[in-house]
Amino acid sequence: MFPIGDDNSARRTVPVVTYALIAVNLILFVAELNGGEAFIQQWAFIPGRFLANPGGDFPTLFTSMFMHAGWLHLLGNMLYLWIFGDNVEDRFGHLKFTIFYLLCGLAATFAQLAFSSGSNIPNLGASGAIAGVLGAYILLFPRGRVNVLMGRGVIPMPALVVIGFWIVLQFVSGIGSISNTAESGGVAYMAHIGGFIAGFVLPFFLRGKGEPATT
Repeated sequence: MFPIGDDNSARRTVPVVTYALIAVNLILFVAELNGGEAFIQQWAFIPGRFLANPGGDFPTLFTSMFMHAGWLHLLGNMLYLWIFGDNVEDRFGHLKFTIFYLLCGLAATFAQLAFSSGSNIPNLGASGAIAGVLGAYILLFPRGRVNVLMGRGVIPMPALVVIGFWIVLQFVSGIGSISNTAESGGVAYMAHIGGFIAGFVLPFFLRGKGEPATT
C-alpha cells in the first residue's frame, strides 16, 4: 500500500508553506549527511544537554525537527506532509499553518523530553510535527480519501487507514542508527503522541470564526 495523493479539488490556495517545509527538510538532511555525527550532535535535540543549558540549546528545538535518521525516515515523512499538509494549510492559511506546524513540533519535543529528561541520545525528525498535521487532517477532513497504489492499480481509501499506515511506518523507519557511529534511541513514541494531540487540539484555537465546517 503506497499513498500517492488525495482529492485536492476543493483546495483554494497554493500550499507554498508545505512546499517550503519539504525543501528545508531536504536541505537540512543533505547538510546532515555531509556533516556526519558532529552535525547531529550540534543540531539535534538532546534532552539532558537542553535541561543543563536551555538558553544555549534553544535553537535545537527547531533545527531538530528538520533532521532525519535516514532516507526512509525522510521520504516517508515528506510523502505524508505533501499529501496531507496542503489541505491543512489551505484550511488554516499560510501564516497560521506555519505557526501550527512549529507548535506541533515543539509539543512533540517537550512530550518526549518529559519522558526522557536524562537522556543524552539525540532526538531528531519531523515525525512529531507531521503527526500534528495528521491529527488536524482527521479533525478537519474526517471523511477524506487518499489514492493508494496497490499492486497495479490505484484505489481510493479512507484517510484514517492511510494515516494508520504512517504510524506503522514510523515504527519501522525509526529503528536503526542515526549514523554509523552515533547512539540510537529508536522511535520517539511520546513525540508522535504529543505532536498528534497538539495537532488535534490546536485547530480549535487557530481556525477563525466563519471558516468552513469540516468535510
